[in-house]
Amino acid sequence: MAHILIVEDNPFFRQTLKRMLLTKFPSLEVSEAADGQEALVKIEETLPHLIFMDIALPGEDGIELTQRIRNAYPEMSIVIISNYDTSEYRESALQAGATSFLSKRSSSPSDIFDTVQSSSLV
Repeated sequence: MAHILIVEDNPFFRQTLKRMLLTKFPSLEVSEAADGQEALVKIEETLPHLIFMDIALPGEDGIELTQRIRNAYPEMSIVIISNYDTSEYRESALQAGATSFLSKRSSSPSDIFDTVQSSSLV
């Protein structure tokens, strides 16, 4: 079964994204983490195929966490999804190993769904 991990400290956004994904793709397994430490535990437990990663997280930020995950699990797809939509953040995310970058402000649900579909999970 395809598995997605959402790493996001805002519980409302995290749960909304999870509900959207499960409504559109009911066969997916979706788990959540509120910070980097919890994310690393979930990754070891579930080995997700795709991670939606926020940048602003308590403790280690999403860029640093992306680089750590990419080094340990080079096959995982990591999509940064953040309000920090600047060219500097986009470039840092891609240099850290993110597969792509989505803006929380301007990305639509269909952008998120397209990302999941392009990851060959559904």
